[in-house]
Amino acid sequence: MIDRRSASFVQSLCMGRIEEEIVFPFPAMRPAEREVLEQVLASVNQLLAPRAKDFRAWDVAGEMPAAFLEELRSFGLFGLVVPEAHGGLGFGSAAYSRVLQEIARHDGSVALTVGAHSSIGMRGLLLLGTEAQKARWLPRLATGELIAAFCLTEPGAGSDAASVKTTARRDGEGWILNGEKLWITNGGIAGFYTVFAKTPSGESDGKAHMTAFIVPRDLPGISTGPHEDKMGIRASNTTTVLFEDVRLGAEHVLGEVGKGFKAAMRILNAGRSGLGGGCVGGMKRLIALATRQASERRQFGRPIAEFGLVKQKLGGMVVDAYASESVVGLVAGLSDQGYEDYAVEAAISKLFATEALWRTADEALQIAGGNGFMREFPYERVVRDARINRIFEGTNEILRLFVALTALSRVGEQLKEVVHGLRGVLAEPIKGFGVLSDYALKQATIHTGLVGERRSFTRLHPALQELGEQVEGLVREVAWVADRELRRHGKAIVDQQFALRRIADILVDLLVTVAILSRVTGALEARGEAGAARELEIARVFAREARSRIRGNLHRVDANDDALVVSIADDALAREGYGWDLP
Repeated sequence: MIDRRSASFVQSLCMGRIEEEIVFPFPAMRPAEREVLEQVLASVNQLLAPRAKDFRAWDVAGEMPAAFLEELRSFGLFGLVVPEAHGGLGFGSAAYSRVLQEIARHDGSVALTVGAHSSIGMRGLLLLGTEAQKARWLPRLATGELIAAFCLTEPGAGSDAASVKTTARRDGEGWILNGEKLWITNGGIAGFYTVFAKTPSGESDGKAHMTAFIVPRDLPGISTGPHEDKMGIRASNTTTVLFEDVRLGAEHVLGEVGKGFKAAMRILNAGRSGLGGGCVGGMKRLIALATRQASERRQFGRPIAEFGLVKQKLGGMVVDAYASESVVGLVAGLSDQGYEDYAVEAAISKLFATEALWRTADEALQIAGGNGFMREFPYERVVRDARINRIFEGTNEILRLFVALTALSRVGEQLKEVVHGLRGVLAEPIKGFGVLSDYALKQATIHTGLVGERRSFTRLHPALQELGEQVEGLVREVAWVADRELRRHGKAIVDQQFALRRIADILVDLLVTVAILSRVTGALEARGEAGAARELEIARVFAREARSRIRGNLHRVDANDDALVVSIADDALAREGYGWDLP
C-alpha cells in the first residue's frame, strides 16, 4: 500500500523500483469539477479571443490597462483556487492548470498576472494559513479586490533563497519588517504580499532563520518602484517592492516562525502545475499557428507543409506538447489525490514544459520564416514571452541539481542503513545479517534484472509492453549509477554538478515517458488501438528518443570532456573574454 505522505515515484526510480500505483491509472478530473471547468473555459475564450490586437498593443506599451484588470475580476479569474466557502471556485490543481493553459493560448502576460496571484502569491495562505487568516483575506483575494504577489527574490538572492537579507525583528508581540524585493510579478498592483524575511531563531547559537509573513499593501512603509522594462511578458506588472519599518502583528506570521524556507519551497512546488499548464497552452497555440502557416506558405511551387523537414518540425512540436501535457497532468493529479511528497515530480514538470515551449516557439518562428521576425505577427512576441519560464520559479539549472540530489537522498539513506548494518554484523552478526542480505538482494536485482515473477509494470496496455520493458531496463541502470556515484563521492556528490545534471536529465526523461505510457494506456483502453493510433505513435516516438538520450547520459557520466570544458571556461574567465581573434 502506497503511503501518500512519503511516496515519490522519481525517488523510487533511483532505488531501482517502479511504483506504478502512483502513476496508474492516469489522473482523471471529477465530473462535477469538469462541468464547472468547461463553463470557465468558455468564459475565458469569450473574454480573451477578441483581444488579439490589444495584447500586441499592450506588449509594445509595456502595460496592461486597469480597465482590463477589472474585466479579469468580473470574470472570476482571481478566485480559481480559493475554496467555495470563501467565495472562489475551489478548483484543484488539474482544473486550475487547464484554465491557465487556456489563458496562455491567448496571451502570456495575462496568464502570468492570473498565475502569479493564484500559483504563488496567495498559495501560502491556502497551504499554511490559519482559519482566521483565511477568513480575513481569502474572500477579497477571490474577487480580485486584493491581487496577490510572492516576494522572495532580492538583488542578492535569486535561486539562492537562503541569502535573503530582508529582516523582520521582534517588537513586543509583533514585528518590524525592512528590506527590498526585486522583480516581483504583480508588485505594483498587488494589495496582498507573501513576504519572506530573516528572523532571529531564538536559539543560543544566534543564527537567523527565514519566516513567511502576510503583508497587506495598506500598511504604512510599503512602496513600489516603476514598472520594469522587460524583454517579454511586458504587459504583466513587475516592480521592486520596498518595506521600510513596516509594523506587523503576530497575526501576520504565515506558518511557523523560522520555517520560511520550507514554506517557500512548498509554495513553489504547489504552484508549478500552473506554470506547466501555461506552457502547454502556449505550445498548442503555436502548433495551430504553424500548421496554418505551413499550409498557406508556398515555396518552389507548393506549400511548405509538403516538405519533410517542415513535417519533422511540426511532428516534434506535437510530441513535445503531448509529453508536456502528460507530465503536467500527472503532477497535478498527484496533488489532487493527496500525495504530499511530489516536489521532484513538480520540478521535472516545470523543467520539461518550459524547455519544450522554448523549442516549440523557436520552431514555429522558423516555419514562419521572415514573417516570424516581424512584430505584426505573434511569433516573435511568444519567443520573448517564453524565455523567462526557464528562469523564474527556480532556474532550470538549480532545479536539475534539486531533482538529482533529492532523488539520490533516498539512496544515501539506504547506504547509511547498510553502514549501520555492517557495524551490527561486527558486533552482533545475526542481527546485522538481514540488513546486508536485503541490500545484496537489491544490488543483484539491479545488476541482473531478476525481479522474480512480478514485472515492474503490470498495468500497461499490451501495445505498450515493449516500451515498458525498455523503461524497466533503464531504471535498473540509473539505480546502479546512482548507487555507484554515491559510493564514489559520498557527501561530495553535491559538488559533482555535471554528473548530477546527467542524472537529472535521465530522471526527467523517465518520468515523462512513464506519464505518456500511463496516459496512452488510458486512451487505448477507452478507444482501442485504432482510436488511439496517433497517441500510440507519439508514445513510441518519445520513448525511443528518450531512450537514446538516457543511454547517452549514462555513458557520459564516466566518458566525457567535462575537465576540458572546465579548463576552457577557466581560461575565458582569466581573459575576461575570447582569446583567439583572427588577424
